[in-house]
Amino acid sequence: MKTAILGGSFDPPHNGHIDVAKTVLNELGLDEVLFVPASANPLKPSRTHPKTRLKMVELAVSGEEGLSVCDIEVTRGGPSYTYETLSELRLARPANYWLVLGSDALKSFDRWSHPEKVMAMSRLAVVPRDGDDIPSIIRAMTSLPDLRHVVDVVPMEPVKISSTLVRNHIRQGFDVQSWIKPAVWEYIKDIGLYR
Repeated sequence: MKTAILGGSFDPPHNGHIDVAKTVLNELGLDEVLFVPASANPLKPSRTHPKTRLKMVELAVSGEEGLSVCDIEVTRGGPSYTYETLSELRLARPANYWLVLGSDALKSFDRWSHPEKVMAMSRLAVVPRDGDDIPSIIRAMTSLPDLRHVVDVVPMEPVKISSTLVRNHIRQGFDVQSWIKPAVWEYIKDIGLYR
């Protein structure tokens, strides 16, 4: 089994997340991409309750072949550290793992909690953001000399939307239906999220 983990706050999940997951799935010939919403992202705090974000992710991936959701971090609670999640998943769901990262996240990978453990348990599927030169980012990480051996660059056009942009547009009363799944939009409206 070949599985990629796409973690994050997903506040809210948008079509860019789905596009990234589908591209990684196809480009790397994987069996599945597992969306793992963070309970509490140590680098990007969210005001939206973890179970609300989990529900939105479930709605976003519903019916998408090869995409699924795992509540491991929401159930565990507290700050979400990737090395802990990978360690638990490898026991519960043995597979060859990839961790999906944007090139913007790769820039701070050496400051994560135990990046060497993450590299020992998974490969990194890196997608470009904003014209980043991924080989240069890798070369700059002198504290992680083996990083280049575990990175798979996934070619795709950089995603132009972000959860922050979606939230801001909702707050301002703009239409975001082209950016998120209809079921996610209905849920956001039903509970009055981001207003």
